[in-house]
Amino acid sequence: MKRTLILLLLAFCAGNLTAQTNDSLPKLDPKLKAVLNATDQAAYQIAMSYSDVGIAKTKLFDLMVRNPEDMRYREALANLYFDAQQYASAALVSMDILKVNDKNIGALEIAAYSLEQLGALDRALPHFESLYLLTGDNFSLYKSGFIQYNLKRYEEAMNSVTMLVKNAKADEKIGFPKSQTETQQISMKAAALNLKGLIYLDQNSKAEAKTAFNEAIAMDPAFDQAKENLKKTN
Repeated sequence: MKRTLILLLLAFCAGNLTAQTNDSLPKLDPKLKAVLNATDQAAYQIAMSYSDVGIAKTKLFDLMVRNPEDMRYREALANLYFDAQQYASAALVSMDILKVNDKNIGALEIAAYSLEQLGALDRALPHFESLYLLTGDNFSLYKSGFIQYNLKRYEEAMNSVTMLVKNAKADEKIGFPKSQTETQQISMKAAALNLKGLIYLDQNSKAEAKTAFNEAIAMDPAFDQAKENLKKTN
C-alpha cells in the first residue's frame, strides 16, 4: 500500500514541480538578497559539518525559494534525500532538475537509482538509458539491460547484453551477493553473459541459456549465481 501511494505521488507531482518561479513573492533588493544568500550558505555549511541534516535542508529550501533558477541548491537537496534513503523525495527533486536540464548527470543518477529502489522500474529505465548515452558507462548499460529483462522487454534486453559483451573492458567489475554479508566481484562481460542466460531461460530456451551460463562461468569460474542459474537448465 505504501509503495502504491509513493508511485501515485510521483505520477501526480511529476508534471507540477518545475514551474516554481516565485512570481508571487516580493522582489528583494539585490544587496539584501546577496546578504541573505551568504548567511544561509554559511549556515548550511555549518549544519553539514555538524551532521545536522534537518537544518541543512531548511537552509537549502530558503535558498531555493530565493533563487529558483539556481539548480545547485536542488542538487544538494536531492543528494541529502538520497543519502538518507528518502527515495521518493530524492526522485521528485531530481526529476524537477531534469525538467530544466535533461543532461544533468547527477540528477539522472539519483532519479534512476531512487526510482529503482521504489520499484518503479519503468520510470527508472529511461534515466539509466540516458546515463549510458551521455556517459558511455557500462554499468548504466547493465542496469538498463537488467531492468529491461525484469520488464520482459527481451529484445531490448538482448540488445543491451550484446553491446555489453562487445564493449565491456577486462578490468570492469560488478558486485554480486555471495551471502548475506559477502559480495563477490564479477567481470562485467561475465555478468552480461549471465544476464543473457536469464533472458533465454525466461523464454524457455534452455539450450541457449545453458551455453550463456557456461560462457559466464568459463570467464569467471567463481561466479556463484551463474552456477546456480546453470542448474535451472537441466
